[in-house]
This record gives sequence, C-alpha cells and structure tokens, in this order.
Amino acid sequence: MVPNKKAKVIATVGPASNTPSMLRRLAEAGVDTFRLNFSHGDHETHKGVIGAIRELEGALDRPVGILQDLQGPKIRLGRVHEGKAQLSNGQIVQFIPAETSDDVGCLPLPHPEIFAAIKPGHQILINDGQVRLTVTSSSDEIIDCKVIVGGTVTDRKGVNLPDTVLDLPVLTEKDRHDLEFGLKHGVDWVALSFVQNASDLDQLRALIEGKAGLVAKIEKPSALLDLENIIQKSDALMVARGDLGVEIPPEEVPANQKEIISLCRAHGKPVIVATQMLESMISSPTPTRAEASDVATAIYDGADAVMLSAESAAGSYPAEAVAMMNRIIVRTEQHGRQDRGSRASAPPRGEANKAVAGASTLLSEEIGADAIVAFTTSGATALCLAAQRPCRPLVAITPSVEVARRLCLAWGIQALVNEEALDHENVVDYARHLRLHREQECQNSRIIVVSGSPFGQPGSTNNIRVAEL
Repeated sequence: MVPNKKAKVIATVGPASNTPSMLRRLAEAGVDTFRLNFSHGDHETHKGVIGAIRELEGALDRPVGILQDLQGPKIRLGRVHEGKAQLSNGQIVQFIPAETSDDVGCLPLPHPEIFAAIKPGHQILINDGQVRLTVTSSSDEIIDCKVIVGGTVTDRKGVNLPDTVLDLPVLTEKDRHDLEFGLKHGVDWVALSFVQNASDLDQLRALIEGKAGLVAKIEKPSALLDLENIIQKSDALMVARGDLGVEIPPEEVPANQKEIISLCRAHGKPVIVATQMLESMISSPTPTRAEASDVATAIYDGADAVMLSAESAAGSYPAEAVAMMNRIIVRTEQHGRQDRGSRASAPPRGEANKAVAGASTLLSEEIGADAIVAFTTSGATALCLAAQRPCRPLVAITPSVEVARRLCLAWGIQALVNEEALDHENVVDYARHLRLHREQECQNSRIIVVSGSPFGQPGSTNNIRVAEL
C-alpha cells in the first residue's frame, strides 16, 4: 500500500519504447504516466500503444495514466535557396512571406501573421536558437534583420520568436484531428503547446468537455507574464524547458521553474518539470552528476512529476533511464531536508475542501497515522490533500477508473478503484479492510479517513475520521 516514491515519473513513448514488452519494463521500473507526443507518429501507432497500456493496467493491477501532447502551431522556415544558407555575424538578411526563395539573401517564412506582429528590436531564433537575428525594420512584405549569431540554415528549420505575441490559431487542423482521436481512445490528459496567455486554454477546454485533464505547457515568455491566470484555467502545468530555454536566457530558466512550481503548489495544481532531465542517457547507461542534481532539484522544489522525453522515446537505454529517475526521486525524498523544503503553506481561507485537507494532514502527523485514505468522486479531494504534501501515505479511493488514471500525475497519490456503493455507514469499514488486506503487522494502528457529505457528491469534502485498526 505504501508506494516507493511520492513524485511521479512520466515517460515519452517512441520507437525505443512502443512495444508491449518495453512498456511493461518501463512501468515496472517506475513509470506512472505515459506521454504520447503527437508531433511524431501516426494514429495507428498511437492506437496500438494506448491499447497496450490499457492491457498493462490489468497485468499490473494499478491504474496507468496517458498524456496526449498536441503539437501546436509550430513555426518553420520554408525551403531556402539550394536547400542551405550560411549566415555570418553582422550580415543583413531579409525574410519574405513565401514558401520558397530563389535569393540567397532572402529566407522564406510562410507565416503572414509574423509579418503583421513583429517589430524592430525583436529577436528571430532559428534551429533551437543556434542562429540568432535581430529585426531592424519590418512591414507586411519584408522583415530586415541583422545576424547576431551566425550559422547554417536549412529547409524547414524551426523558428522561435521570444519577443513577439502572434495571432495564431490555438489549435491547428492537425491538433483538432489528433484531439478527436485522443478523446475517442480515452487519453487522461491533453497538453497544449505554445500557450501565450490564459485565453488560449478556453477553446481546448470547450472541446475536451471534461473527458480529460488540461495541461498548459509553459514555453513562451508571454505565458510567464500571465502565469496566475493560466494556472487558474488549467488542471496542471508543464515547465517545458526545451522551447522555454530557447526563448529566454538559460540563466533565467531555473528561477522561472521555481516560481512556476511554487505558484502551482499554492493553487493546488499538479506541475510537471520536463526536457533534458537525463539527456545523456539517450546514448549512455548512466547520467551526468549535473543531470541527477537537476532531477533532485525539481523534487526538492516540490514538483508533482518529472518527465523523460527522448531518453525513453528514442534512446538506447529507456528502461535504465526510468529506473535511474525513480532512484533519484526515492533517494531525494528520503533526504531529511526534502520534507522541510516541500511542505505546503497554510490552506487558503474560505475554501472548505482545502481547509479539511490541511486539517487532515496536521492530524495525521499529530497522531502518527499510518495513512490518509480519501474517498473522492472527481479527484478534487485527493488533489487538495496532495497539495498539502503529507508525510503519511496518501490513498485515493474512487469509483471512476478515469479519475484514478488522472491522479497518476499527482504527487504522492496511490489511486485505487472501487465501483461498489459506499456510504457513511461502511466507508470506515472499507478503509479498515483495505489497510488490513494490503499491509501486515498493522495491529493497533490508525488511519485518517476523509470523505464528504452528501457522500459521493463532488465538492462536498467535509468529513474527517480517525479509524482504529
């Protein structure tokens, strides 16, 4: 009944990990939620992976989450002259709103919305920031730039615009098609890429219709300016350090990561730290010491989950990367300072469910309870408790397998499904039975049972009991 870690592990599925046997190895090594990256792969492949994960749940006798990551409006160059251009520091370059260019001094950028929004002084970054330019003048037909950091530019390379807020569609046609597929096949979370402000989430929220949780990926500087509102409109956040680390200076990423985690904790929303966590394990069976420290830092800061990308999707050591991340989490959580650094602040006043969660956590420590058992219909009760970062094991009992899968993303929650009718007359008996069934040598111990009245009604959490075993 006691999990070996509190923070969760998310692993991206790809060519290195999309077989049933490898998925099982990853789950047994510590994966709680699998990420399907819809920037790659086709629907048939993703369908096979989803089916294999659902079969895996039965074999492991525990819920496993699936996160669908939508590609979003990716900005790319068109086809450059002769397929390649060499840009030198100080060179003057022009961009034109076209798919191709026959002029070596003109780069095609087939995105008219960029020409309408960009201003002198704004930056244009190409190929993950390896080539950097500054805009000197702009119009609807042409953008003049000076090359700050030169390099080779080839066809269809990605473009980042850290200073420019674009009037782009929140969801592309591909995203809509992928979302329809994902919801049809029961994904548990949907992640929206390149969120610029809170209003970007409204359209996706309406399309999801409560069938999955909504993850806002923070990878644009403009999103950092609207962070509080984005957190309020989302169900979880991802610190997507790949594009974020391109669009803001590297030295600013750690402080922003800490701020995002802190704000999510204050709002009781799960937060994921992602990208390059164990990057060297793409080709090496062991990480660098700096990478191990990076994972540990996210745990010390109180992240709900840490994520593997290419390490598990395309690397040579996917299972080893998961096992290593799991070991780093466990060892970090065992360290005495982790508890002091990750404890939640006092719950907000006026919110009964959060106040109950805070009181339950304090009571569990005061009496030395063996566990906190929460009965939850929507998952909200369990999330409120997780936000308090209790030292005791946290078990969420829910009648919904979908809710149980969604909770696989949240800190410390071991989610179990019970579809039988429960009420206040038998809820404590069930908790006792669960504890006795799962744990030996538990005589004369106590657990905290958290539920609501009316029983089973979302948002009614108001009941705390101490149960003797």
